Amino acid sequence: MKIGIGAGSEIRTVVEALEGLTGDITVVCYASPGTGTAFPPGTDVVESDPPEQALVADLASGAIDAAVRGALPASSTLSRLKKAMGVERLERVALLETAAGTRFLLAPVGVDEGWTISDKLALIEKSRGIARRFGLDERTAVLSGGRMGDVGRHERVDATLAEAELVARLAGADHTEILIEDAVRDHGIIIAPDGICGNLIFRTLVFLGGGVGHGAPVVNIDRIFVDTSRASPNYANAILLASALVK
Repeated sequence: MKIGIGAGSEIRTVVEALEGLTGDITVVCYASPGTGTAFPPGTDVVESDPPEQALVADLASGAIDAAVRGALPASSTLSRLKKAMGVERLERVALLETAAGTRFLLAPVGVDEGWTISDKLALIEKSRGIARRFGLDERTAVLSGGRMGDVGRHERVDATLAEAELVARLAGADHTEILIEDAVRDHGIIIAPDGICGNLIFRTLVFLGGGVGHGAPVVNIDRIFVDTSRASPNYANAILLASALVK
């Protein structure tokens, strides 16, 4: 299979990701013009200005089986992906790992994602499909902005509690209140109150808490695209995640 990864002009981190890969994965690196000679001999390199244009085009055409954003800028890459796939926004589910080694799926993780009940229900359904593929527990924890005993303290807290109760009931999930530390012990899927909260959970875990972000597949398009954070390059795991989704 062929997996494309965005390198841009940041060659080193992408090359490091390629060094540990084995098996039947052919990785195609999408790089800035004039940088191809910086890759080890034998590496498949596509030079383009900008490289995200070629990466998205090859994904859409089927020239590659899956794509990993890698070191490419988020805004321009994701906007091209939305246009190519004909969607107004992208929905992502992040595969995370705590410092203690507990893996779980988290959604929503984009600030513009998961703001309605229907959005959350769709994310739960798609997350369960990914959980099955990776042997994660399909039990789903829906978070809210407080404990049930906090009702009346603030109208926003009350709203998140009521919404989480409804989402959990409709999805056959558990409303675990604000207790994410308990939820990850016996749930493979965590649903944040909204995209802002999900983004903060991701950033706190990965950038402050010693956790790992393995990548975030986009789940509302018919091609496999794994989003990554340039601030936490763990591209080998993202490539393996993409290849597992292809299989």
